[in-house]
Formats: sequence, C-alpha cells, structure tokens
Amino acid sequence: MSTAPSVRPRRSGGHPDGGKRAGGARAARRTPAGSIFADGRPLWHFAADCGALVVLLFLGVLGFSLSFGGDPYYLLAGVGGIVLGLGIAVLNAHLRLGLLITVALAFGAYMLFGSALAVPDTAVLGFLPSLDSLRTLLLGIVFAWKDMLTVGVPVGTANGMLIVPFLSSLLMSLAAGLLTWRLKSPYWPLLPVLVLFVTGIAFSTSAGFLTVERGVSLAVVSIVWATFRRDALRQTSTRTVSANRPDSDAGAARRGKLRRLGTAAGVIAVAVGVTAIASPLVTASDDRKVLRNTIVPPFDPRDYITPLASFRNFVKDEKDTTLFTVKGLPKDARVRLAALDAFNGLNYTMDPNSSGNFSKVGDARSLNTLADAGSPVAGTNYTLQISVEDYQGYFVPGGRHTTGMSFQQGSGAASGLYFNAGTDTAVTTQGLSKGDTYTVQVSDPGTLEHGQLTQYDFAKLTLPDAQEVPPIVASQANELSADAPTAIDRVRQIEAHFQKSGAFSNGLVAEGQLPSLPGHSAARVRNLLSAKQMLGDDEQYAVAMSLMLRHLGIPSRVVMGFYPDPKSPENGAGDIKITGKDVHAWVEVAFDRVGWVAFDPTPPKDNVPIPPDPDTKSKPKPQVLQPPPPPQEPADLPPDSTPDALDADEKKDNPWLFWGPLLAAIGVALIPLGILALPLLLILLLKARRRKARFRDGHPAQRVGGGWNEVVSLATDMGASIDPKSTRRESATVLADAFPQAGNTTTLLAHRADAAVFGAGQPSEEEVREYWKIVDTSLGDITGSVGFWKRQQARFSPRSLLSDGRAALSRREYRRQAGMNKKDTKDEQ
Repeated sequence: MSTAPSVRPRRSGGHPDGGKRAGGARAARRTPAGSIFADGRPLWHFAADCGALVVLLFLGVLGFSLSFGGDPYYLLAGVGGIVLGLGIAVLNAHLRLGLLITVALAFGAYMLFGSALAVPDTAVLGFLPSLDSLRTLLLGIVFAWKDMLTVGVPVGTANGMLIVPFLSSLLMSLAAGLLTWRLKSPYWPLLPVLVLFVTGIAFSTSAGFLTVERGVSLAVVSIVWATFRRDALRQTSTRTVSANRPDSDAGAARRGKLRRLGTAAGVIAVAVGVTAIASPLVTASDDRKVLRNTIVPPFDPRDYITPLASFRNFVKDEKDTTLFTVKGLPKDARVRLAALDAFNGLNYTMDPNSSGNFSKVGDARSLNTLADAGSPVAGTNYTLQISVEDYQGYFVPGGRHTTGMSFQQGSGAASGLYFNAGTDTAVTTQGLSKGDTYTVQVSDPGTLEHGQLTQYDFAKLTLPDAQEVPPIVASQANELSADAPTAIDRVRQIEAHFQKSGAFSNGLVAEGQLPSLPGHSAARVRNLLSAKQMLGDDEQYAVAMSLMLRHLGIPSRVVMGFYPDPKSPENGAGDIKITGKDVHAWVEVAFDRVGWVAFDPTPPKDNVPIPPDPDTKSKPKPQVLQPPPPPQEPADLPPDSTPDALDADEKKDNPWLFWGPLLAAIGVALIPLGILALPLLLILLLKARRRKARFRDGHPAQRVGGGWNEVVSLATDMGASIDPKSTRRESATVLADAFPQAGNTTTLLAHRADAAVFGAGQPSEEEVREYWKIVDTSLGDITGSVGFWKRQQARFSPRSLLSDGRAALSRREYRRQAGMNKKDTKDEQ
C-alpha cells in the first residue's frame, strides 16, 4: 500500500491554515532559502516548470505560422507574450498579489509592450507607444480576432494583426503560470496550454503546419511534466500519515513510484503511436475545419459591375483621356485590371468560389507570396508606381503576379482593399479617385515559346460552367481543333483563326470604322461567329475564344487590362500615360507546372472588312407590298445573377452568420475536453452510487458502518493514508491528527460505530439517520479545513474507489481460501 503525505495544517494563530492568510508580506517573509515560493519548493523545480511551460506554449504559438506566411515577427510577438505572462505569474505567486493587481499588471504590460511587439508599424521608432498604437491596441482587444479571420493570407504584420498571437499567448501563459504556482495540481496548468494550441489551429489556414511533430511534442512534454509535478507536489506539500507499519508504507511508496513511472512511460508510448497514426488521417484532406473557412468575409465581386462591360466606354468616351500614369512598366508588360472566369450568358464576370476567394487585405505589402510553382523559366521582379488621374472605378490596376502593394498614408482605397490571389485581381470598396498613388510589387513568372509549351498539358482546374453558350461556339471549336496534334496547337489554331479571319472595329464610325455592336453576351457572340465577316474588338474576340476553349475542356479565362501599342515609343518607356485607347482584353490558359499563359485572339487593327463583290445590275422589278413580319417570341434571357440587395443586407445584419460558425468551431474544439471530462464524471457517478448503497443497503448496524466508511473514503481522497487492517478507533486517531477540526466528531463516530456493530441488538432507524447527520457534519469539517482546489481534487480522486476495490478483492480471496480450507478439512475427516 502506497504511503501518502498527510494534510496536517499548521496551527499558528489558532487557525488551521496557519499563517497562510497573513497576507503577501508575511508570505514573502516565510519563503524558505533557495526558493521563491512559500511552500518551500526548490529553485530547480521552478526552472523545470518554466522550461516546460515555455516549450508547451511555444508549440501553440507555432500554429499561427501559415496565417502570417512564415513571417518570423509573429514569433517575436508570441514569445514576448509568453515571457510577460509568466513574469506576471511569478510576481503573483511570490508576492501573493490579489486579482485586481494581477489584472492591472497584465493590462499595463499589454499596453506598454504591445506597441513594440504587436503594432510596430504605428509605434514611434518601431517600439515606443504612440497615440495610434495605443488606440490600435485598445480596439484590437475586441476587433483583432475577427479582422484576422476576414483578411487574406498572409495577413501581414500591420493593422494590429499581431495582436492575436501576442494577446492570446500573454493571457494563456499568465493563466498557466497562476495555475502552476498557486495551485497544487499537476493537471490544471495544461488547460491554458491546450486553449492556446487550439487557438493557433482555429486562426490558421486549412493546411497544417508541422501537425504530427507539434502534436507528438505536446503530448510527450505534457505527460512528462505532469508526472514530474505530481510526484514533486506529493513530496513537498504533504506529510505522510500512517497508523502503523512505516517500513511497509515506505516500501509501498517505492513500488507506487515505479508503478507510476511505468504507467507514464506506457501512456507516452501510446500517445506517440496514436498521434503518429491518426495525424496523417486527420490532416490528409485540405478541407480542414478552421474558423477562417467558416467566417466568410462579407464581400462578393458580383455586387460590382464587371469591368469588361465598360470596355467600349474606355474606347469611345475616354479614348484620349489620361486614366493613370505608370512608372517602371517593362517593355511588352501589361497592367492587369481583372481576370474573369465565369460566363452567365450576359457578361463575363468573376465567381468568388472558382479561382480563389476575395479576402480582405490586412498588410498590402505582403500579397500572393507563393510564386507559380514549377515554372520552367526564371521570372523578373519589378515595381510599378501608379498615379491615378481620371480613372474611376473599384478594380485596382496591378501586375501579372502581384506580391505586394503600398498605398499612401491614410489612403481610403487601402482600408477597403480585397485581393484574389488566384486571379491577381484587387478590388477596393472605397473606389479609386484622382490623386491616389500607390506602388505594386510584381514577380512576373516569364513566358515560354510555342515549342516549349508543347511539352506541357493543361492544368487540372475546376472552373464554373459557362451558361447560355450558343451552339455555334461548340461546332466551330470542334472544327477548328479537329486536326491539332498537341494541346497547345488546339489553342493556337483557334487564336490564329480569329487573328486571320476576323476584322477589327471599335465602332468608332467618326474615325472611318464600320459600325460594330458593343457587348459580349451570348447573342453578340453568336452574331460574331455566324456573320460572313467577323467584326469586333478585343471584347468580343477574347470572350469567343475563351468560350470555345472552355467547351473543349481547356481551362481559360478573360483578362482585361491596359498596355501601350507594342510599336509605340511608349512601350518600355520610364513614364507612361495610360489612356482609354490602351485598354485591351486577352485570354489566359492554364498549363500544368507553367501557370497561366496569355493569348491574343484580336486581329490587328489594320484588318478591315473585305467589301462584298458588286452585284450585276438588273432591271428593277415593280415594288410589291409585303405582309408584315410575324411577331417574334421574346428572347429567353438568363436569370439575373446579381444578388438581391435586400437579401445581402439581411445577411450582413444577421449576427448568426458570424457567431453561429464561431460557436460551432468552439464546440468542435471543446470535444477533446469533453472526452477528457468523461472519467471525472464517471468517478462522481460511482461515488454517488456508493454513498446511496451505504445509506440504504443492509441491516441497520451495517448501514452505520457504511457511514463510518464514508468518512474514511473522504479522508483517503484527501491524501490521508489509512491502514485497512486498523480498528475504527485507531483510524479515528489518525484522522484526528490529519484533520484537527473534525477530530472530536470522527472519534465520536468511531465509538458509536463500534457500539452499533458489536453491541447487543440493532440500532433503530432514527439512530441510523442521526448517525448519518453526524457523518455529514464530519465530512463538512474535513473539507472545510482545506482550500477550494483541494476539495475539488478530493471530489474527483479515484483513490477511495481503488481502495474499496482492493478491499473487495481481498475479502473475496479470503472467502475462497476459507472455503478451500473447509473443504480440505472435510476431506481429511
């Protein structure tokens, strides 16, 4: 039987707690030499606790890595929060600070060090507090959590995004430190560690970051540390209480220690094995449930008119108007406005669920940091400086592969910026206006020649199905690509068909061009392809080619942007004025390992329509009045894809769109805690059933003995070691020594129990009920002599249940041996 230290309280001042309530100064004076705590734990215990907490909390901070795109500054914010939280916890434990003082210290540390660790972009010199940094810190306590979920990845380090890892690590490290050094429990400090670990996962992306490694490390370090603390606390905070046989108790203690070490090693091995097996199964899918995927930003690009619908407005109304100036545009490079991937029969627009979602930009200086993977050619990096003149719109001109933007200080366009990394399209809900200036960092992946592209197949992408496509698109696509030997040849033959057979016209009749209808609806595309002479501009030819490629299963999209005439001296100039005549549209096709490649189906501007052959003159016939044409049936227009404004407002005002997924995600995260709580609930149920059986089952004397057993069981759960072979009066002496407040009551209960069990006759029901009332009084006195957490530890302790089980097995073995001896005696007779 293992020995356990007693819970004998100190008796100074007449109070069972001794000097424990004397205040912070007295507690500090009682601190033993070589220890910073009043309970006398050595300094190396404190160092071991600090090391374990730093490692465990750091594993939780690593969960934010993918949200910040690997920017190491988030580690500085997280580790800084850990150090501050543990430091405040040490002061609380050493000086016995109150709750209000501890909260004030935590808030002061957050405001004082938060400027340097969480909002360095608004701090003076990057680390001194300023009005802007303090305001961001105050608002970030409430709003930083949602902002981080609605900002595109990587979220960057500006606009208070670092508040989430800094504040969460500060609070959880403070809670873990307080639970470690103020409570005598080896398990409660793990709760804040798990909360920080789950927070890092919930605020991360669908991809996992070192999932197996962090999970195994968390399990192993937690079990080893909890085992170490359990043994250390048992040796330093309690005293052994034993009625007799101290030698036997010491041997049992050694055996118990070895048994616990073996159990801990087994649990570690099982945890590592289960984690190694289960982690690949859990993380194999990209559909990982995180808050970022459930809290959808309230932005839909379909609420904005597709820029391709304004193509002719640029050509006609703003032909010679300077829209914006751009510096640093290389020769033959293009300024992109939007990439469109969905056709609804009326317009080529954007589907937010196809090439990537539009996410709110937190730090515009860090966008789309992942370059086109596997590109066989080296790209070029350059910076565009764009100054807006007469361009007015919501779509922000950018580059081929935008990696960052930098707006002027206080720009309204930056505050409402959304970015789609899949299409390199940026939109600002505030709109661009004259005077806005910004820079764009571009990482152009380069282009391949036709012969190089023959080595690659098309990429496996899922794009939305085109709607209301005229049948002539499919028939001409099949005809033009029937004899193409390679994948790229199918695209080239369709491109060449439009370049050679099509005629160009922007509809500028005043400049001598033939009339050409604007638009790119299904009807306009059908008229273009069915006419004897195709006539149109970039808008019609790009849409027609893209629809043909989509019919053939080739991933394609239409891109609208600006670039000067390749033969113009402005091509490659340092400072270029972009006017309405520089607007263009082209087609991009996705190739495996290459990325999106541009194709230009628009015929040259000097491709004018061929005039029809003159008809031979004939004698005119007399005019005959023709009957009126039959009435035409109304055309079936595709359904309007624009969302109802009322529905959009209702969704935006519905709080459950935010709180519902958030609460669901928190509920899923709490499932492991619920599983861990099941053993505790089972212990409570078994103890309740045991008490009920002791009070109701058996004859009256047996029920009185059950009341005494209830007292012994509680004392066992409180840490007292009772020899099961000792008498009730001997046990009462041990309990009186361990719990002085209940000494008289336990002695009285022992005497009455002996009298009821060994006396003549049976006690009455009234005497049994009165005895149990005294039992409840004794139980209250015992639990009242210790603190709240010690009472909870005893409530959920399984020691008395295990002791009852061992006693039942011993009685069963004794009866079996007695039966065998009796049988042997009969056989001998």
